[in-house]
Amino acid sequence: MMQKPELLLPVGNPESFYAALRGGADAIYLGLKQFNARGRAKNFTNGQLITILKEAKKNNVLVYITLNTVVKNNEIPELLDYLNFLNQAGVHGIILQDWGVYFIARSFFPNLVLHASTQMGIHNSTGANYAQKKGIERVVLARELTLGELTKICKKSKVETEVFIHGALCYSFSGMCLYSSYAGGRGANRGLCTQPCRRTYTATNSKQFLFNLKDNQLIDLVSRFQKMGVSSLKVEGRMKSGEYTYRVAQAYRTALDNEVKLTEAKELLALDFGREKTAYFMGKDVKTAIAEKTVAGVYLGKVSRVKGEYLSISSHMKIEPGFRLRFHIPNTEKQETVKVREVVEENGLYKIHTAGKQVKPNSEVYLSGISDVKFPSKLDDARTHFKPMNFGHKQKILNALKTKKSSKKEEYYFRINSMEWLKKMNLNEMDGLFLAFSKITWSRFDPEVPFIQKFKDKIFIELPKFIQQDANQYYRELVSRMVKSGIRNFVISHLSQIDLIPPKCRIVTNENVYVFNDAAAKFYKNEGVSIFSYPQEIDFESLFSLSHKDGIVPMYFYPELFHSRMPIAMKEGDDELVDDMNIKLQRFRRNGITSIVPQVPVSISQSRNKLQKNGFYRYLIDFCYEPVSKHRAKTVKSRIMRSEQIQPSNTFNFNKGLK
Repeated sequence: MMQKPELLLPVGNPESFYAALRGGADAIYLGLKQFNARGRAKNFTNGQLITILKEAKKNNVLVYITLNTVVKNNEIPELLDYLNFLNQAGVHGIILQDWGVYFIARSFFPNLVLHASTQMGIHNSTGANYAQKKGIERVVLARELTLGELTKICKKSKVETEVFIHGALCYSFSGMCLYSSYAGGRGANRGLCTQPCRRTYTATNSKQFLFNLKDNQLIDLVSRFQKMGVSSLKVEGRMKSGEYTYRVAQAYRTALDNEVKLTEAKELLALDFGREKTAYFMGKDVKTAIAEKTVAGVYLGKVSRVKGEYLSISSHMKIEPGFRLRFHIPNTEKQETVKVREVVEENGLYKIHTAGKQVKPNSEVYLSGISDVKFPSKLDDARTHFKPMNFGHKQKILNALKTKKSSKKEEYYFRINSMEWLKKMNLNEMDGLFLAFSKITWSRFDPEVPFIQKFKDKIFIELPKFIQQDANQYYRELVSRMVKSGIRNFVISHLSQIDLIPPKCRIVTNENVYVFNDAAAKFYKNEGVSIFSYPQEIDFESLFSLSHKDGIVPMYFYPELFHSRMPIAMKEGDDELVDDMNIKLQRFRRNGITSIVPQVPVSISQSRNKLQKNGFYRYLIDFCYEPVSKHRAKTVKSRIMRSEQIQPSNTFNFNKGLK
């Protein structure tokens, strides 16, 4: 008999906890006050977690903790206390993103069950199998997979798989979005996303929602997921209300327990108060996945008139006391919410009190909640009696993560993505050249030409951030072809890509394999990585706190703010965009991936002396989004060597800080 997948519900407050239990959850996931990717949710105290664990146990419900952000080096002592508490509390699993957190948990808290967050970017069987090999029990797969890809991953990997079935979608691959970080230092990888994909962008002189995805809804595929052996079906929404949690839980519980009641389950979802719905890549309706509005809720109608303290609404649904209505004021971004106390029906309109809110005629009206179910709003903050970590043991762990300072001569690495750039590069003037080519360019690249053979020790083959399931073999063969021609240097964009590379090769991790702490650097070195790179969104404070100073610092680059499998509806040949903060952007489409990058590069060339003084000596200059120019490489390198500013440019988070 096929095993039924677990139904996993989000819990962001006491109401949603009780709602998940009553709605039929098999498991719940929640964050405590620190280290989780929903920093804006209420989250829970340590004492409340103890109460949750007791209540959940009575209902045979498992409890997973989200620890799914990157962790700064100076936060590692706090992380150790946190893991020590979770280890003793007896949680059923920890969902994590940072390989440094993984390394600490696996090395020093071996009893903790580990799940790889969707923030880890696992999107193929290579990633799933690598995680399983490292002792991770479950992987939360990327939301951008097709049904065919998911089927193959389930077939070709032994690890448990978890799939998002309902809730909000991000435009960018989770774990790869830098937009919020770039626009204001509030990183999605730190749980502080300001949702730039929900904003309007100006393209061809008109404001448009280009990245604003509808909500995910995969209830039609529940039985398919069960047949292919998916372990857990996950609902997104730790920021949502208890009634959302309850309705969605009920709907998917119904669909899981009784396939013939699918219509009934869908009717329950009609009142989840979310956005319009899409089955996204799973349902092949990608072309219609962008929403024209950011509003969540069920559209009812419009305000016909406002008179004194009362307004009248034209609505296709009967408005009843207890409804929460959201009004969108015309020609503004303003919203007002009114809870309906009394309703009078007059001439086919519904008359309600404004409750002092400034609502205008023609405002669109959305139903955002119905008070037909109530859940307790308090959770006992139980006293905790857990043994703190021994100070000496803690210091021993912290010391074990560090490394001794290594001061060497400076090394300059360059990255290019076209053959045209290759003709302009003087490899005598650099320590390594990263070739980040598309499949088409690789088909034109001949590793046997004399120029490449002459500098083969300086040529690095870079693998992409996203390798779809069917392309695994292509990249394995590409690596093999390069090794046969004598090129043995590789740059990987996902840690699992280590498994595509044969022994006795030099492996560099790029900035997408995050190093925010000494534990991550130590783990990568243990895995056989020769050189790692620091993230593009790091700040100087975090960088200088690391004892591992032998990584590559990104000195000049255009960050990929969005990195997405989702195409965007812009006219061909018109790749320029402006956001509502007047940040000028460019769109690029390569290898089936859309990248949104700023028009102005990031440069910290003027900080080279400061970096050198702090022990850093490896630098990367990235020309992937730069127009091809004969003397550009020499100019940028000389500016860095003289610690001079490059204009125009900005410094991303390096100076202003990453929250």
